[in-house]
Amino acid sequence: GKHILVGIDHLLFVLCLIIIAGSKRRLLIAITGFTLAHSITLALASLNVIRVSAPMIEVLIALSIALLAAEIIKNKRDTLAWRFPLSSACAFGLLHGFGFASVLADFGLPHAMKVQALIFFNIGVELGQILFVVVALALAAILMKIPAIGRHPQQALNYSTYAMGGISVYWMIERSLAIIT
Repeated sequence: GKHILVGIDHLLFVLCLIIIAGSKRRLLIAITGFTLAHSITLALASLNVIRVSAPMIEVLIALSIALLAAEIIKNKRDTLAWRFPLSSACAFGLLHGFGFASVLADFGLPHAMKVQALIFFNIGVELGQILFVVVALALAAILMKIPAIGRHPQQALNYSTYAMGGISVYWMIERSLAIIT
């Protein structure tokens, strides 16, 4: 169950990045930065160069989603997150890499092929992420054709963002309580 939740965390964060990026070019830049950042911390943690508290990382990942959802709801386009989505993507990507590392550690890396396993795991994550972005953009285009949504796109976006923010705050509280109990 934990692995699926980490995947959902990641996808909700990517969905927030899609919204904040706004254009395909900015999305490509943000997703590339996110990929590079989480690849670095995934490698450092998986190869035991850096050790972090997995439960605390899970809380911070939920916080990263809540913060981006709040940025989307505020819709103040002059903030760092809106002007430079790459900044949020890279900063929070470092956290997400530690989350992936804990999932990979749970699967167990064969010691003789640790680097190869790490590379293939990361490629799998990236392929899944690319597929998700393509599906999310296609689904958004389809949803915009539904009259109730197409006539009120900002409302639809707001409802979706409140849902993502609410879920991430719930996870943040749940995970925080798990640490202190």
